[in-house]
Amino acid sequence: MREILNEMHTWMSNYMKSFYTEDEEVQRGILIKEKHTGYVTSNSVELAKDLKLNQHDIELAEIIGLFHDVGRFRQYSIYKTFNDADSEDHADLGMKVISELDFFKKLSAEDFEIAKFAIQQHNKKEIAPIDDERKILFAKIIRDADKLDIYRVLEPFFAQENADKMPKFIKGAEIADISPDFVEHFAKGEQADFREIRTNGDRKIVRLMWIYNVNFSWTMKKIVERGFIEKIIENLPRNEKNSARIDEGIIRLRKFVAEKIA
Repeated sequence: MREILNEMHTWMSNYMKSFYTEDEEVQRGILIKEKHTGYVTSNSVELAKDLKLNQHDIELAEIIGLFHDVGRFRQYSIYKTFNDADSEDHADLGMKVISELDFFKKLSAEDFEIAKFAIQQHNKKEIAPIDDERKILFAKIIRDADKLDIYRVLEPFFAQENADKMPKFIKGAEIADISPDFVEHFAKGEQADFREIRTNGDRKIVRLMWIYNVNFSWTMKKIVERGFIEKIIENLPRNEKNSARIDEGIIRLRKFVAEKIA
């Protein structure tokens, strides 16, 4: 499989560079996605090794990491946005790109189906129910590897004063406050619908709630070590009405994190 992987890495590198442009804002987005692809691929390999998978499965995880966001580049070329809600689900679009690539047909039928399932499920709210433990395993690996690097990408914008520095394609609402329903979701440990985000505070709550979807202790340890959770907590907008409920959510979240790491 290593020979196929080398071919895939060469193709992906050339493919991403084919989207380079003199438009500074667009180029900034392409470079962020290119760097994200590299980090997620590395995260996938590290996590697979931590799970003590065999060499074949480590390389399969590498393939999935490499191609998990391949749809992002076509998405921007067609729709001029990285926002799925304003365009097309980028994982589904990635499936169309992958279907055109002959080197995926060099994989075994089982590996190809696992890779397609994991890539298609990497950005969904929940993994689609399926009676296939290997497909679920690799879907969990890529979802963790992806979340870990998304926190890295977003870290510079956790503070409200940096919200206006966000690139247009990831910029959220500039209002700092948290909507009351998002406060309640957080206090109860419930997932909030990202499509209902109205403020930058809502966006921070959603990023904290991602923690409940972390699958492996390796990933959680990395998130904690890099201080992502506490940096978001420190920058949550508070007032007399929401402070107590936010504290409840923080206590619940920290307990979950400690249990996951243990």
